[in-house]
Amino acid sequence: MTKIITFTNMTGIELEKPEPASKNIPEWYKELPTYFGDGIKKPIRPDLTTSTIKKCIPVFDAISAGYIIKLGVDVYVEPQIDEDGNSNPYFQWISLDAIGFHPIEQVPNHPSNKGHTVSYPKFINFWSVKTEPGYSCLFITPLHRDLPFEILPGVVDKDTYTEPVNFPFVLKNINFEGLIPAGTPIA
Repeated sequence: MTKIITFTNMTGIELEKPEPASKNIPEWYKELPTYFGDGIKKPIRPDLTTSTIKKCIPVFDAISAGYIIKLGVDVYVEPQIDEDGNSNPYFQWISLDAIGFHPIEQVPNHPSNKGHTVSYPKFINFWSVKTEPGYSCLFITPLHRDLPFEILPGVVDKDTYTEPVNFPFVLKNINFEGLIPAGTPIA
């Protein structure tokens, strides 16, 4: 099998290396029984059994496909109200440059915007990704996870562009307050 991805830590600080999504299955999925009710496959109707979503291979493939890049440091988020009465998130972290920003004017009408009025935050990615010639990477929010954010998806030609790719995102709830802990899957 051909190795198509290598990861290089660009910080010089020990961080959790990206790893296959198949090693990062969400707890809710792991805990879900294969069949509901008494735990065995039974017909409910001619076209339906007691199987749960755990029997759905497309869902499992979506959860386990690709690689997971995780947040390198704890980030605390709290809403701040500006002079116009808009709620804008305020981000705090103690080490590394964990969050950067893009002015809202770069894309004021993105369909994922949930109320950001000043800027789009972006997770600073500490990993350079390199693929073999002819391969690109699709960067998306990890699928089927309960996360307070959604990254803006993008495709990058990682066979030629080897710098780290940062991940602009929106908070699903502009008034979110809480900790996004180090180790949270971000892309």
